[in-house]
Amino acid sequence: MDAKSAILARARDAISRSQTRPVGPIPRNYIRSGENPPGSKPVVDDMIEKLEDYSAGVIVAPKDAAILDAIDELLGEARTVVVPDGLPEAYKKAAARGGRTVVEDSRKKAIATLDLNEIDAVVTCSRVGISISGTIILDGEPDQGRRAISLVPDKHVVVLERESIVPTVPQAVDILGEHPTRPTTWIAGGSATSDIELVRVNGVHGPRNLRVVVAH
Repeated sequence: MDAKSAILARARDAISRSQTRPVGPIPRNYIRSGENPPGSKPVVDDMIEKLEDYSAGVIVAPKDAAILDAIDELLGEARTVVVPDGLPEAYKKAAARGGRTVVEDSRKKAIATLDLNEIDAVVTCSRVGISISGTIILDGEPDQGRRAISLVPDKHVVVLERESIVPTVPQAVDILGEHPTRPTTWIAGGSATSDIELVRVNGVHGPRNLRVVVAH
């Protein structure tokens, strides 16, 4: 028997044995609460610490005007900004400060990917944050937009509501599970990867720069 035949024979044998072997119930008793409730100061502080460890810039904005100022500050020298059509109007106006050009994207009027590549930054809202891992999740609603707009521009400024920050992954999954058909994007810091020689490269599969407004 040659090597290929041997491999296929072992695969068939494994499949046959797996079909006759009884499978017990899969445990689903995940921990769905941390020591502190969602949105509490320890949870928010933990989230900020994780984000900063990922080299993300963070501004805590305790009131509406401060949120707008934070968006403007975090956009920095960006001259062109894409926003989802459902982003609050006040956030769009903040993105347009300093003469920036702001373009809207929607599923009905989507910007081509090559055109997105020429845009400096994107501003979106978010659905939920996970403090234990420093993860921010978008679920494609109108204030967050299509996945492409949060993956192509070089800088992503995201508004994360304090009340939407939960301690654990299962809690976040429960929230997302309320609308299981929505497309989700999980973000943990700026995009980065390493080659076989451990040379870090930023911006390979998403924005190089993540900037977060934690809104109270």
